Amino acid sequence: MPGISGIAYKNLRRKRLRSVLTVFGIALSTWVLVSLFGFNKGYEASLNKDIDNLGFQVLLTAKGCPYEAATLMLQGGKGLRYMPEGIVDSLKTNPEVDELTPMLMQTVFDVNKGEEGGVVGYLGIDPQTYPKMKTYLKFNQGNWFTQNDAMEAVMGYEAAELEQREVGDMILIPEKEIEVKIVGVLKRSGTQDDGTIFLPYKTVQQIFGLPGQLTSVGIKVNKSVDITAYEEELYKIPDVQVVSMAQVKNTISNLVSTARVMVMSIAIIAILIAMVGVINTILMSVLERYQEIGIMKSMGATTAHIFRLIWFETIMLCFAGGVIGSAMSAVLGKVTDSVIRYILPYAPTGSLVRIDLALVVRAIGIIVAIGLFSGIYPALRAARIRPIEAIRSADGEF
Repeated sequence: MPGISGIAYKNLRRKRLRSVLTVFGIALSTWVLVSLFGFNKGYEASLNKDIDNLGFQVLLTAKGCPYEAATLMLQGGKGLRYMPEGIVDSLKTNPEVDELTPMLMQTVFDVNKGEEGGVVGYLGIDPQTYPKMKTYLKFNQGNWFTQNDAMEAVMGYEAAELEQREVGDMILIPEKEIEVKIVGVLKRSGTQDDGTIFLPYKTVQQIFGLPGQLTSVGIKVNKSVDITAYEEELYKIPDVQVVSMAQVKNTISNLVSTARVMVMSIAIIAILIAMVGVINTILMSVLERYQEIGIMKSMGATTAHIFRLIWFETIMLCFAGGVIGSAMSAVLGKVTDSVIRYILPYAPTGSLVRIDLALVVRAIGIIVAIGLFSGIYPALRAARIRPIEAIRSADGEF
């Protein structure tokens, strides 16, 4: 085998440009393959993480479209619906409830954000219950509000960075011309909370003229409770929409499964392109070395020797392309992530493309397997060359 590998390597070096282009084509196919598999894995994991980080199993919102409710839960938005704050007291009496947190979301238009302005979102929370559900929230500076109706704000890491604010600064709420004092800046959490500005929900009610109103209530049930049965009870409450985290996860899984079919289709196309390139390169090499292979057989090389030689050249090309393509996907992972996030502006937080060693090994294995399959036809053509005809041939064709 060492002798065959050395000959195969020298043969590939004869046409360096062609070999390099073939390896580059295989590398691009590998890059696409690894990136697609990494996206398939990362997108689902990021979505599930965002949902898990909500800290509650059920979200109650005012009755409306469930997709609007899910948007409110994950991204926030305009056209918000409201429900009475009194619903919190009625829910607290249920022994199945472990913890619940009221929320009031509001958005305003800030003309000072760029040439066309921008939307700023404020999330009113209960400073006692919200941190219990969001246990991952830690502070860079300061702490939560001093009172439940204080004119104070806590800023997520990215919101504070964007506004260049720190504890003690005052921020103006556009449209309302009201200032609130920053009492805390959170550490980066990698969730939607990083870009959120938090206020006491009582304060939000006062500022926006919404006494006794909420947009949602997050509910965490006891571990022993049958969540499905509890959700059925919640459906009986008039004028509320029940958003189940279990249903959201199930919907996400279905969407990801559909996306997985599309991803595999693109991956198959990339694989087919790589196969055509490999077959073309190796077959041209065989045709060009027609007489040489005939001489090798006349000197004692068997059909099996020639077959292994050509097959080994194919594997070398594919392995080199697989390794280079995998390295490209790892090095350019953040770039790929940024491009996907630009195309999908409402993508979940966290890494959308997750590439690990197991994924790289699997991709290289697939590419090498492609090489083994692609090299069969050129290797058979070379192995069937007849020494006498090859030596007599002047034009190198068969």
